[in-house]
Amino acid sequence: MKIKRFKAENFRNIEKCDIEFTDGVNLIYGGNALGKTNVIEGIYLFSRGRSFRTAQEKDMIKYDAPGFRISVDYESLDGVTSLEYANFGREKRRRKNGYPVKSAKEMIEGFKAILFHPDNLSLVKGGPEERRAFLNVAAAQYYPAYISDYARFSRALENRNALLKNASKGLYWDEGELVAWSESMAEYAAYVYLTRIEYLKKLEVYVKEIGLRISDGKEEISLEYESDVTEGADTENIKKEYVRILTSSLEKEMIVGTSLYGPQRDDIVIKINGHPTRGFASQGQQRSIVLAMKLAEGEVIRDTFGEYPVFLLDEMLSELDEGRRRFILDSLKGKQTVITACECEEMKPLASNLIEIKDGQYVSAYR
Repeated sequence: MKIKRFKAENFRNIEKCDIEFTDGVNLIYGGNALGKTNVIEGIYLFSRGRSFRTAQEKDMIKYDAPGFRISVDYESLDGVTSLEYANFGREKRRRKNGYPVKSAKEMIEGFKAILFHPDNLSLVKGGPEERRAFLNVAAAQYYPAYISDYARFSRALENRNALLKNASKGLYWDEGELVAWSESMAEYAAYVYLTRIEYLKKLEVYVKEIGLRISDGKEEISLEYESDVTEGADTENIKKEYVRILTSSLEKEMIVGTSLYGPQRDDIVIKINGHPTRGFASQGQQRSIVLAMKLAEGEVIRDTFGEYPVFLLDEMLSELDEGRRRFILDSLKGKQTVITACECEEMKPLASNLIEIKDGQYVSAYR
């Protein structure tokens, strides 16, 4: 899979841009706050369906502009596809090959991209919510139906929590409605759980292999899914297990006013040589784990869809020491990569496309 072109209008600080990309390494360089990350953000939005920087799309509209418009053209085994997204306040337009599509899921399910970003270190040192977020994004690219399953699970959870909150405050709540939302939550929790388990097993194979390569065979990284239910059962049995857990915990949950069990509280336990990393992993080990997990994402996508995704590195290389920087660049040979950097002299010889930001313009020099 390769991105061919990215266009933007009134997106962040980009008044207008039209950037063409080549195979290999595409290096976007320039000073701070000129718009390098904005390009990565716009491209990645077509893979994830939303920004990795903000939950508010209004933040992506250029100051004093009525809205923004972005688009990508990419080539995959299915041919060339164009995607467009426009946000003008209440009016949002999504198009695929020129035709309107109703949902973000329809627009994004074909384009695959892996993002490397300095904030990725929170995968190791952050709380469980950081690892769940990683798993949700990665699993959605691996199995697009996961987006719908997780949305239905979230809706059931939200409604169940609203009833539990009323109960905790002594307000009216309907027992039958609570039972119905609990059953719906259990059903979609089973889908979410099993997809996560399946994905994590595939990911771990490559994480171990890549982790050993980074550490010269000294450190084996393993991933364990931490949940309330037992791994290995089929969908119906997992659903029954969730129903049992939600039923038995009801009295406690009505006191605290929220759901205490379910995939929304699960975690990934990351280990090095059998020891949990939280609390002891060095900065270097944390970076190695993140690199291994991100590169492994790409391998799972290649195995599943027959081609690598686009790799997006936003100011990531400056965060790495020379050894890890060399490792990641060697690992990405033969794969299309878009890299942003301020200090880029050592990167220039590796790039097939140099994109310099000058006076708000993106100027390319192909090699």
